[in-house]
Amino acid sequence: MRKTIGVFALLILGLLLLFQVSKYSMISGHLSFEIGIAIIAIVFFFIGIYINKKSLHKKQSTPYKINEKKIDELEISKREYEVLQLISKGLSNKEIAEALFLSESTIKTHVSNLLVKLNAKRRTQAIELAKQLEII
Repeated sequence: MRKTIGVFALLILGLLLLFQVSKYSMISGHLSFEIGIAIIAIVFFFIGIYINKKSLHKKQSTPYKINEKKIDELEISKREYEVLQLISKGLSNKEIAEALFLSESTIKTHVSNLLVKLNAKRRTQAIELAKQLEII
């Protein structure tokens, strides 16, 4: 976040400097109005290309295939799998219960079943194991 704010601050500072230099050049008579506008347009054009490449064309991670066989081998139910996916998003038991319209105690039961089936001691360990097994 700081990097983004820093980049935009430098960008704004650079543009202000460009405007002041072009204003000074036009007032002093060293630069005609049309050339000043053309230079500013070219600068904005290249800034637009740079921002487009950086923000819109991020490399997308190649989606890997979920190992359905492994889910069946571990005997993870559909509801437990939904809970596992929500755990991987960082949701608490209460938030998962609200998202799935279940009680918090039901979610605790599903989490505890998942921990047993994945042979994990904590939720974070369960997520790591699930990623290694390619089930999330």
